[in-house]
Amino acid sequence: MKLPPLLAGGLAGILMSAALQAQRPTPPPSVTSPEVGADRRITFRVLAPKAQSVKLAGSDLPGLGQGQDMKGGTNGVWEISYGPVAPGSYRYNFNVDGLSVVDPRNPKTSESNDNTWSLLHVPGADWQDTKDVPHGAVAQVTYWSSTLRKFRRFHVYTPPGYEAGSEKYPVFYLLHGAFDSDNSWSTVGRAGLILDNLIAAGKAKPMVVVMPHGHTGPFGMGRGSMSGEFEPDFLEDLLPLVEKRYRVHTDRAHRAIAGLSMGGAHTLNIGVPHLDRFAYLGVFSSGIFGIVQRPGAPAPQGPSFEEKHKAVLDDAKLKEGLRLFWFATGKDDFLVETTRKTVEMLRTHRFDVVYNLTEGAHTWDKWRDYLNEFAPKLFR
Repeated sequence: MKLPPLLAGGLAGILMSAALQAQRPTPPPSVTSPEVGADRRITFRVLAPKAQSVKLAGSDLPGLGQGQDMKGGTNGVWEISYGPVAPGSYRYNFNVDGLSVVDPRNPKTSESNDNTWSLLHVPGADWQDTKDVPHGAVAQVTYWSSTLRKFRRFHVYTPPGYEAGSEKYPVFYLLHGAFDSDNSWSTVGRAGLILDNLIAAGKAKPMVVVMPHGHTGPFGMGRGSMSGEFEPDFLEDLLPLVEKRYRVHTDRAHRAIAGLSMGGAHTLNIGVPHLDRFAYLGVFSSGIFGIVQRPGAPAPQGPSFEEKHKAVLDDAKLKEGLRLFWFATGKDDFLVETTRKTVEMLRTHRFDVVYNLTEGAHTWDKWRDYLNEFAPKLFR
């Protein structure tokens, strides 16, 4: 029996559609990661159907150590529930059969010195959460370093209202650690949001915060970052550029510098020899590298920091303009003895040093705490 043309065409279309549906591959399962629960437990997931082993890794997550195995499901999704963890920001990645990868379902990232991490935030700490307050802006700026003969980068926070105003602001130089970059303080460090909340609460003065890149070349333990190249770049290129490009005061009373770990050592290497240029110094989880002799380490060569800068350290007039010299280190930090010895040395030269021995170790949760405590003390 011959079918009418309209009916025959419809039947052919149905048959073709069914054939195409049969050939179409099954869509992969929907994956949500990370998922932060009300109890502050975090569930991580990654689709890796052909993987033999998947681990969750990241030094920011407390107790994670060398990583923890994730459990694979029949649908190819690997999963782990971790925590509960304290409020704060955490960097992590996945190790898939030996290959470290970021979380493909999470667009938030944080740059380290030589790699990128996935980033998550666990709310619950009012001072570092994103709140309904006026917000400043964080910009990424490229500049030419005449001292290093190459392009460099820094991040800068400008406070709420900066774009529409004309007044000048004090400037705070905030330095990162050895395994970080100029991106780190404004991502995992939440510096912009911490300053937003402090300024909105009237606890801190509005200020411009400059976050430089402390590495001048490839980094390795004992080389690169502490070669002495950063200080000339900072003093001869970065600082003049900031004072030309941004509406900041250029006198000592309106300049501060602080840093964590390697950045704390940079702070001392810049701030003490040029004490006439900074009224506020902050050292987080750090001190003078080499002041504590490590077992088995070679004896330091050349004059010590104290010997090189004795004239400044003993200059009573310079101390008169120094409004704050602030240290903080955790009891379990591997640099705690370095901090103690540095503070002791400075006090023998009659510096009025504030030293806070806190709980905790060499981790970002402490450095955010220190910034939240240090920033309100500036420019008062």
